[in-house]
Amino acid sequence: MTSTETRQRGLAKMSEVYGWEFADGPGEHFAVTADHLFADIWSRPGLTVRDRRLLLLGALTAQGLFDVAEIQVGAALRNGELDEAQLREAALFLCHYAGWPAGTRLDNIVGSAVEQHEKG
Repeated sequence: MTSTETRQRGLAKMSEVYGWEFADGPGEHFAVTADHLFADIWSRPGLTVRDRRLLLLGALTAQGLFDVAEIQVGAALRNGELDEAQLREAALFLCHYAGWPAGTRLDNIVGSAVEQHEKG
């Protein structure tokens, strides 16, 4: 596969994962993100995008990376992968493994994202 084909596959997967169109970007960081993380890792068989998103939400919550978790929650709602009840259940579950404050913060993010999603 050529580097152009890999980049196109990566950009397509980024667009699928986030629910908005991605254009090519400059620099080595963007290249590794598109060509490796999305063209290779997010595109592997065995787990759905939804499965990967749940795993990512757990990792982000455990690390306290709520700005990125907010992006992931919004994308899950936009793409119809997870609904409010499922996201709140994930937050409650994570309270027990990532800590109550972290799970509660994710639950608050879910509430805000659902409100924003319903407004359109």
